Amino acid sequence: MSFKAPNGNAESARIEMANPESFSEAQRKVYNRIVSGKRGKVVGPLRVALHSPELADRWQALGEFLRYQTDLPVRITELSIITTGRYWNSQVEWMIHARIAAESGLDRGVIEAIRTAQPPRFHIRLESLVYNFTRETLEFGQVGDELYKELHGLLGTAPLVELTAVIGYYSMVAMTLNIHRVPVPASENAKPLELEGGDTLMHPTRLPKAQAMEGKGIANNG
Repeated sequence: MSFKAPNGNAESARIEMANPESFSEAQRKVYNRIVSGKRGKVVGPLRVALHSPELADRWQALGEFLRYQTDLPVRITELSIITTGRYWNSQVEWMIHARIAAESGLDRGVIEAIRTAQPPRFHIRLESLVYNFTRETLEFGQVGDELYKELHGLLGTAPLVELTAVIGYYSMVAMTLNIHRVPVPASENAKPLELEGGDTLMHPTRLPKAQAMEGKGIANNG
């Protein structure tokens, strides 16, 4: 058995993306809630989820909270999202959120290292911990005690619970984008992921640990 690499091209979509011109009343109500919210438009997995209006409605509410309303700094949320997108080889998730991560202040060298699956080098301890927490969660479904304790100490309880939910939510997003081959929005021009395996890509990308840090920035919790 083989699987095509998820390249995000429009011609590769497996199902029709939900189209406002043919929406049912239920779809229209959910669509209007989405575009009147913080997103302002329908992109990514919601183009698929709208085929099931009830699913889309619950999806958009959870996603809006996790992206815009948690106690996490934006760049920390986006760091976790792009790490998740890289792990699941999701071009769409990556290209949308790599841009947002850069705009939120995340170091572009870190973004590029994650894109190419190289050990990222952080200057802020919190970012290093969040990256390692995300990669361990994805790879093992668990994190080590020392990592958990230190990150808990920096973030606090509610943000750490929210971070775990972000990883799970954006894994669902990545799987939906990949499985249905949702196309990359035409407006996105971030560098795509470097994928190995061509048309037989079957496994997530195993991400390396963050490099050891040196200098004064290691104690900065951002």
